[in-house]
Amino acid sequence: MKRPPADQIPDSPGSYQFKDADGRVIYVGKAGSLRSRVSSYFQNPVGLHPRTAQMVATAESVEWIQVNNDVDALMLEYNLIKEHRPRFNVRLVDDKSYPYLAVTLSDEWPRARVMRGAKRKGTRYFGPYAHAYAIRETLDQLLRTFPIRTCSDNKLEKHRRLGRPCLLYHIEKCSGPCVGEVSPEQYQTMVDDLCQFLDGDTDPVLEKLRSAMEQAAADLEFERAARLRDRLATVRKAVEKQQMVAAGNDDLDVIGVAEDELEAAVFVFSIRRGRVMGRRSFVLDKVEPLTRSEVVDKILEGLYDEEPASGMPKVVLVPDEPSDAELYQDWLGLLRGSKVEIRVPKRGSKRELMATVTRNAEEEFTRHRLKRGTDHNSRARALNELQSRLELPHSPLRIECYDMSHLQGSDYVGSMVVAEDGLARKSEYRRFKVRTVDGNDDYAAMEEVLSRRLRNYLEDRDKPPSERGKFQYPPQLLMVDGGKGQLGVATRVVENLGLADEIPVCALAKRLEEVYVPDRSEPVVIPRQSEALYLLQRLRDESHRFAVDYHRRLRNKRQTASVLDGISGLGPVRKKRLLSEFGTVKAIRRAELEDLQSLSWLPDDVAVAVYARARGLGDR
Repeated sequence: MKRPPADQIPDSPGSYQFKDADGRVIYVGKAGSLRSRVSSYFQNPVGLHPRTAQMVATAESVEWIQVNNDVDALMLEYNLIKEHRPRFNVRLVDDKSYPYLAVTLSDEWPRARVMRGAKRKGTRYFGPYAHAYAIRETLDQLLRTFPIRTCSDNKLEKHRRLGRPCLLYHIEKCSGPCVGEVSPEQYQTMVDDLCQFLDGDTDPVLEKLRSAMEQAAADLEFERAARLRDRLATVRKAVEKQQMVAAGNDDLDVIGVAEDELEAAVFVFSIRRGRVMGRRSFVLDKVEPLTRSEVVDKILEGLYDEEPASGMPKVVLVPDEPSDAELYQDWLGLLRGSKVEIRVPKRGSKRELMATVTRNAEEEFTRHRLKRGTDHNSRARALNELQSRLELPHSPLRIECYDMSHLQGSDYVGSMVVAEDGLARKSEYRRFKVRTVDGNDDYAAMEEVLSRRLRNYLEDRDKPPSERGKFQYPPQLLMVDGGKGQLGVATRVVENLGLADEIPVCALAKRLEEVYVPDRSEPVVIPRQSEALYLLQRLRDESHRFAVDYHRRLRNKRQTASVLDGISGLGPVRKKRLLSEFGTVKAIRRAELEDLQSLSWLPDDVAVAVYARARGLGDR
């Protein structure tokens, strides 16, 4: 890469991006002075860290974006990394989908539930928690004091139509909003009290229950007083589970780190009002050289990419000072809306707390390294054994497996799943609609799918890298689900396309888990308990799942279209909501006209049209 003239690089804050020959961003950085930082990469490679030297050697160009100050440079760097996922930048590897206790505040009757994954607008989250069972146990205790609903929207509507509540109402774990047993105002008060309690502000809730119990006793309402006493005991038990680790008004996050040259394990306690309200862990993949301070930088950037469910803390305790503490404090202060302090605890209870979190990080790192070593070794054994037993020219670092799915010849589809280095590469999975096969003919369908995939590869490999499509990489082992018949199809396709010497093929038969290869009448013997056979079985099962899932989606779409499409006044939004209300098309077919007309958002004339179409009465 040619060094850009220094006088063309601005001496101001900003973010810079190195790009490869195909124009892909391979590294993103930030700097208080773009001129001095970018120029530092163009020294003698011997003076650079090996990974940095490799990045510079791979890059073909460098670009930059100027901003007003260092905080803006930090935010721009993070957004560009999130968008491009450059291969030479540090990555936070979090393979867990942490469970949260969520309250759906945007619903007419808010619901408490355990949720994972992306956060939804209008929902309040508490956590994250290490285990879902712990949340469910706590929620089960709290429902006797805050009996808000936990049922789905469909179940709520079902019992609203039936006019009778479910079992949870009878065991006093729901206040019965479906049948009007509680007013919206009373229900909202319970929701607010639950959220206040989960926020860690437990004293007002306990005082409210204690006062109500004493008042009931003074009014000689002894049964109500006894119920309130039981609820008070339940809430106190739940409070005891929230470990008290700091002074009652402390809001802080504590970050513990354990690391080696390749990775760092991070463990975080989120403490609000002195209690541990959430904990999580993740691994930082060091694809570039990092000092201890730079490790803390990357942790802060990844940890606060979005506001935590428990809110931004006032204080963040870290094991080492970040490279620019003032910069990161300003950035976190912008996110919180008020001052945030980043501190390294030196003595007292905060240092003891840091030691506790660091021990958790060390245990997590030990587990991760054992898993990393075991996974890598088992995958290596599997690939080496496949190379040996199938007599492959190379270890099959990229394996593709194909399967077909249909129902009596309709909605014929094929699937392609990919494993790279023994791990599923879901971004490379592909689906195929079979276009040329009429009726039930798996061999013809397989031939069409394989031919389309490999012809795309042949077209792509002659193009410049920047113009190649999604089939540019050839498999080092092509596997089909089936026996000798399917193997014959795969062999014929690669031979017809002139790829027989480049792409080896095999077939895995379900009945006896036998592996067949071309030019051998007998199956290859692979031991039942071997890692190699286990890898092939996982791929075969995944391709089957992927094909069946696509087939079902197409079939459901076709069946839905046959009933609900073309009804005047029933657009995509209403159609989706109607399916959400009833769950399935079959349920819509069984629905009475009164059930459809009871939906406040569905006009009566549209309800009549849906009923007529579903019952086969024609348009009325």
